[in-house]
Amino acid sequence: MKLSIIIPVYNEEGTLLEIMKQVQAVSLEGIEKEIILIDDASTDGTRKICETEFNGSVKFLSHQVNQGKGASIRTGLTAATGDYVLIQDADLEYDPEDYAKLILPIQKGRAEVVYGSRFTGEHRNMFFHHWVGNKFLSFMTNVLYNSTLSDMETCYKVIKRDIIQSLTINSHRFDFEPELTAKILKQGIRIYEVPISYCGREFNEGKKITWRDGIAALWTLLKYRFVN
Repeated sequence: MKLSIIIPVYNEEGTLLEIMKQVQAVSLEGIEKEIILIDDASTDGTRKICETEFNGSVKFLSHQVNQGKGASIRTGLTAATGDYVLIQDADLEYDPEDYAKLILPIQKGRAEVVYGSRFTGEHRNMFFHHWVGNKFLSFMTNVLYNSTLSDMETCYKVIKRDIIQSLTINSHRFDFEPELTAKILKQGIRIYEVPISYCGREFNEGKKITWRDGIAALWTLLKYRFVN
């Protein structure tokens, strides 16, 4: 089994070296790792770090103009050759030590799509309005698509590459998450969830998602319920 780990990066010079160290250190028995790093036109020292520290050890792609997380993941997918794709943020909120948990249902033949749930595992408490927003979007996903997900917006998603590359994803920003989930569920694929650890950061620590992205996510869920 080969796992393509897609890491979209934008202005993460403070955390990039550490998250890459963690990703590279994870040992998965019987699984080959392919790391794909995408710099989304960072304006700090992120791109220099990518070019100098990881030259030759990972697949490195870059955007000349900032396009958003969704666009970066789509760029990464064009270079992915693994049997499965895993999405990893570069901000240290998610722990690569959880990869084994995410992959286990796949190895046991129970799933083709696995999400890591931040709400069923150990986690650093988040602000109340962040919690409400995430819960509301998961609730709307379940109502619209007849599912029981606890965490639709999670970054940690492991998906069979054939499935994700068969989908036409249009989103450029954080609306990638609801669009991807909507289109997976509309194909009749049931998503398997496992508990993961989570250490969320706040805006003063570099968090980029805002309430506007929540509105966009809700609109995306509604839109793709009724159109392809």
